[in-house]
This record gives sequence, structure tokens and C-alpha cells, in this order.
Amino acid sequence: MTVRTRRAPLKGDEPAKYAWRPDPGELPVAVLRLGHGADFDGAHEAHSHDFPGIAYFEASGGVVRHGRHVRQVEAGDLFVIAPGDVMGRTRGDDLLGARGWGVFFTADALGPETPGAHLAWRTHPLLFPFVHGGATGALRLRVPGDQRAEWAARVEALHDELRQRRDGYREAVPAHLTLLLVGVSRLAADVVGDLRENAEPLLAEVFDVIERRYPEQLSLREVAAAVSISPGHLTSTVRRRTGRTVQEWITERRMVQARRLLAVTDLPIGETGSQVGIPDAGYFARTFGKLHGMSPTRWRRFNHLNTG
Repeated sequence: MTVRTRRAPLKGDEPAKYAWRPDPGELPVAVLRLGHGADFDGAHEAHSHDFPGIAYFEASGGVVRHGRHVRQVEAGDLFVIAPGDVMGRTRGDDLLGARGWGVFFTADALGPETPGAHLAWRTHPLLFPFVHGGATGALRLRVPGDQRAEWAARVEALHDELRQRRDGYREAVPAHLTLLLVGVSRLAADVVGDLRENAEPLLAEVFDVIERRYPEQLSLREVAAAVSISPGHLTSTVRRRTGRTVQEWITERRMVQARRLLAVTDLPIGETGSQVGIPDAGYFARTFGKLHGMSPTRWRRFNHLNTG
């Protein structure tokens, strides 16, 4: 299956921008083989997409260019490509020796209730990995060795359903895509591990502090003291490398846990806020509402899981 895209006119020297508009009746999901001589061998201009995707590599070989980075491809590499992430200008031999898959989709593939706006995806349990600071390019994750065969089987099953179009494939494709994105979400939850993989020891230390202390009162100054640098230097470093401030990352981590608590518990809203480091119930509700476009109570109504 081929992703048919529309290239927006360029302005100056900005990267090309591609939009994907599936044909009527076409499922908005595509799977491409990646590697030398495969469906896509790496030759392409610098570009970004208005749709999300992942690139999973079963074998080492070649390079992937994203943002300002050139990454040597290793077995188990998983690149999470958010809308707007710039993929660098590449040559035809960039993926020589690599073997992998690209999976691209639009949010519609996950059902009509999926938030349409990219920035609203932070509220969705499967799409939150595709909302990250574009300053670092695509998010690079690692699939553990004992899970790689399972990952390959999942992508191949999705590819086969799209190619063969047997009875029931319209139901099977979203199911296979959901399983893949569950795996992505689980790997993306380990932000600290990913930062260490990308040789960002300072950021890994910052996120480690946030991870341990977000349920408490935690400020920029306290994080800076914990990693032994000035607040000003910490602010500029984190913003430059992630596109967000330290406070935004603290809030983001608190909201991740708040969503989990709202989904699987019946805790009062004020108690939920207290457990994620925001003891003022009103401030918690305003913060949650600003980031999610709805109150904690309404979010729980749409997302509460029956754990009984």
C-alpha cells in the first residue's frame, strides 16, 4: 500500500510539508517496508508530515536523519514521528543494510471520538507519544530484544490485512494498529530511558528528579538545585533541547498521572490533584481544563474504566 500525499508549496528554504488525504472509502492506515530496495529506500527531500507515524527497524544498518540529528540505525530502534517533525534530506543509500517498517495513519483510524487537533492528542492514551517538543525531532525509543519478534509480527499482520483485504479487514486493521500504539505508549512512558539512549545525561537527570518528586511541591528552582546548575541555565537548556520549559514538563508529568487516576479510580477530584502535587482543587481543575479542553469530571465521564 502506498501513502499518497499532497506537497504544500514551499516558502523560502523551509522543508517540504506533506498532507495525507485518503481516498473515499480508503482506510487511513499505511504500512511501508523500509530498507535498501524496499518500498522506501531513504531517498527523499527534507520534509515534515501533517500525520503521525512510526519507523521500526528489525535490523541494524544505515542512518535516519531527523531534525539536526543523524542516527545510526540499530536493531530495535523505534522512531515516533509526530506531525511537524522534520525528517532530514536523505540519500538512496541511507538505509543500506537496514530492514524495517514504516506505519503511518491519521487520527481518524482510531475512531470518530479521537481528538482531531494535534495538541489535543495529549488527552488520548494512544496518541500522547506523538505530542512532543519538535526541537529534538522524532522521538527515538528502543524495543527490548525479547519483544522484537512480537513487534515484527504485529506490523506484518497489519501489512497483510491492508494488502489482502479479506473479509473483516476493516475491523482487523484498527485492532492491529491499536495494539501497535499500545506498545509505543508503553515504551514512550519511560522518558528518562529514552533521553539516556540519546546521550542527554543532564536532561535524563532532570526528568529523573521530576519523576521522583512530581507528587510533591516542586519548582524550577528546586529542580535546578537537585541537578546543581542555575535556574536560568536549566531553563534555557531544557527549552532549547525539548521545546518546553521545566515547569511545563512538571505539569505534563502530573497530568499523565492525573489521567490515570481519573480513569481507574473514583477518587474525588480534589484528592486526585493532591496525589499529583497540586493540592489546590480549583487550581488543579483549571490546569487540567486548560490542557485538555474539558474539566477533570468530564474527562473521567468519557474515559473511566470499569475495573470491577
